[in-house]
Amino acid sequence: MKRAVKFCINGRPVELTVEPRLSLADCLRSELGLTGTHLGCEQGVCGACTAIVDGEAIRSCLVFAVQIEGSDVITIEGVSPPSGLSPLQEKMREFHAVQCGFCTPGIVIALHHLFMQNPTPDEQEIREAISGNICRCTGYQPIIAAALALSRENGGA
Repeated sequence: MKRAVKFCINGRPVELTVEPRLSLADCLRSELGLTGTHLGCEQGVCGACTAIVDGEAIRSCLVFAVQIEGSDVITIEGVSPPSGLSPLQEKMREFHAVQCGFCTPGIVIALHHLFMQNPTPDEQEIREAISGNICRCTGYQPIIAAALALSRENGGA
């Protein structure tokens, strides 16, 4: 038996009828066509499916779509301005902080969440923010360097 759910996705209101067991990650990808949210482990471990729900970074594979009734959701598609890349994404490009790209949306969302809370995080805060995101390609160093460069641009040490 399907259920109706209403929420805002990247600032746009949506209303869907979904199976109660449909994860938010699957809903984003299959029902809304927002394929930037990636599914890796589907157990909340890898961080590839990270989204922001009501101001909190969450693993969208662990949340049912019906649980976000009335919520505000931000995905990787909502981070980029219409004109191109966000400052964080631009720094990641500049520092070659992406390789295969599978983990990138989750890492960008985790860092975006951090910068929403603190525009000048230090290295430890950056490391902690991405500690739940697995990247097998970069070794994390260019990701941290990119985030630190943005923090310095924002007035951080």
